[in-house]
Amino acid sequence: MKRLKNIRNIGIIAHVDAGKTTTTERILYYTGTIHKPGNIDDGNTVTDSDVQEASRGITISSSAISADWKYNEKMYQINIIDTPGHIDFAIEVERSLRVLDGAVALFCASSGVESQSETVWSQSERYGIPKIGFINKMDRVGADYFKVLSQIEEEFGATTLPIQIPIGDADDFKGIIDTLKMKAMFWNADDYGKSQEETEIPEDLVELAEKWRSILIERIANFDDTIMEQYLDNTTIVVNDLHRAIRRITLERKAVPMLCGSAYKYIGVQPLLDAVVNYLPKPQDIEIVDGVDLLTDELATLNCNVDEQLSAFVFKVIVDKYVGKLAMVRLYSGNIETGTQILNSRTDAKNRVSRILSIQADKFTELTKANAGDIVALIGLKDVKTGDTLCELGKPFALESIEVSEAVISLAIEPVSKNDEKNFGDALAKLLDEDPSLRASYDNQTGQTLLHGMGELHLEVRIEKLRSDYKIEVNKGNPKVSYREQLTSSVTHTELLKKQTGGSGSFAEITFTIEPRTDTEKGLLFVNESKGGVISKDCVNSVEKGFREAMKSGVLLDYPVEAMKVTLLDGKMHETDSSSQDFETVARQAFRNAAKLANPILLEPIMDAEISCPENYLGNVTSDINKRRGMIVSIKENGNRRKVNAEIPLLKTFGYISSLRTLTSGKGSVTLKLKDYKRVPNNILQQLVC
Repeated sequence: MKRLKNIRNIGIIAHVDAGKTTTTERILYYTGTIHKPGNIDDGNTVTDSDVQEASRGITISSSAISADWKYNEKMYQINIIDTPGHIDFAIEVERSLRVLDGAVALFCASSGVESQSETVWSQSERYGIPKIGFINKMDRVGADYFKVLSQIEEEFGATTLPIQIPIGDADDFKGIIDTLKMKAMFWNADDYGKSQEETEIPEDLVELAEKWRSILIERIANFDDTIMEQYLDNTTIVVNDLHRAIRRITLERKAVPMLCGSAYKYIGVQPLLDAVVNYLPKPQDIEIVDGVDLLTDELATLNCNVDEQLSAFVFKVIVDKYVGKLAMVRLYSGNIETGTQILNSRTDAKNRVSRILSIQADKFTELTKANAGDIVALIGLKDVKTGDTLCELGKPFALESIEVSEAVISLAIEPVSKNDEKNFGDALAKLLDEDPSLRASYDNQTGQTLLHGMGELHLEVRIEKLRSDYKIEVNKGNPKVSYREQLTSSVTHTELLKKQTGGSGSFAEITFTIEPRTDTEKGLLFVNESKGGVISKDCVNSVEKGFREAMKSGVLLDYPVEAMKVTLLDGKMHETDSSSQDFETVARQAFRNAAKLANPILLEPIMDAEISCPENYLGNVTSDINKRRGMIVSIKENGNRRKVNAEIPLLKTFGYISSLRTLTSGKGSVTLKLKDYKRVPNNILQQLVC
């Protein structure tokens, strides 16, 4: 059994096409996990084992892999999660970051900091995850290591620690200079970069290397008193002292060590593994984990070691055609053995762990026990979902769950064959189990199943999975925008429910104020200001429940009301004819009647679009944005290309990727992510109402 301190749980995060999967593939090769490295273009990478991932050349689902790396005569287990870069699959990044201790942030040396780079960086900051940076694709035309360093510092307000600089760039990229050891490193492409040579720095680069070593030492000294004293005394600074200082600075998230290379050309990956071991946290660096003791409903902490009670977080559910449902978990404390019973704190249900598996992308290795710090897959758990906490029987404990963004797009789907109708429901349920950002609903008016997701690509990929994995062909409608409704004024209203049918009747009366929320929170803010117990506590709770349910379908076009405040002022109840159900019903009625008077408006999702195109196509792109009711926020130079940031209504982005390719002769690209919701212009609203 590997000791806890020799584990590293890391994620690889980046913008789409920065080289995450290729870098992971090289890591697996150099650690001996695979015998020959695959390539995205050949569709034979281990982590993109899914048919769609191989055909599209992108990562769709986060993949977990365990690999062993030898450093300074010690073996380290590195648990790696290769995450998607496409914004439609941001939930995969979110739930992966939730269980990681450290991250490798990849950047393309040519494209630099891109929109999804900013998204995943901010996600990692929210979870307080230490990072090291790897500027990849130094062999690309337009590669500029030092420019990307400046972008990272400017965009993220981060201090970079350039522990490497490149030898050449683009076609002239040959190797790297280690600014800590002041040595040059070169790799042999004939054996896929497995052998490397360490030499003296080429004479024409000595001055540049000394300049960047000086910058590096100054930056480290700013955060470390010992290095500062040695620097001021002009004494020789031992490399091990620099490693120690960099590790502490990284763990405290004061700075980010920066490396470079070309994973595709087999350059620079082994030093990246060394840096992971050297600078990123081991599980025991995370001393405690916060949660809620469900016996007392109070905040509590657990020590992150094997002697503590069990706490394990389910960050992904997979339905595998060979082994069934797998729950991918991170153990924060305690241990799990095969055959033991554990508790799902969300359902309060006992589950017997039938098998424990170590994950190797699409392959699994059987284990008998998992300990604090491990990332494994469990088999045998029923009704388990992403965000669940697994704990010991009699010791219910809940860790913080994952926040899932609301869907912004939907489309109607139905099986082509009537024979597939039963299997269709089962397959859809499995998709929903795997993907918490995917939702399904049933439209009673049309009799259609609606699939809700984060974007066109998101829904397209999930529907394709129905076809490829479950052999179910589906018809699909056109994508539809998930609008929101919002109240804009305050209304005080009295609603009465009174029915008499011979026996006991129904009676409920409430007086309330309904209005917009003044804070930034979503959902219902319910305030009870009724006096003297005019309505029982149960009935007050039913009033709140009624309003909460009613706001799921607004009064303009039946879209959800994003946020509102209801203040219950007064009410009446009958001694025999009033029930909790009556007060839930009267609240539903009251919402329909009062919300119409509160000047409701319709809100539409606005997408933040980052468009990259050659300069000579800029006019075509900006003109098209204006036609789509878009607003250009900024235009920046990036070599001979232009980066256009714009805000475009989601409704006008359907099919935009194809249109952009046509406008730019296939040379443009776009990233779309939800920015916020804004009021729909009256002329557009009239079209929607009609």
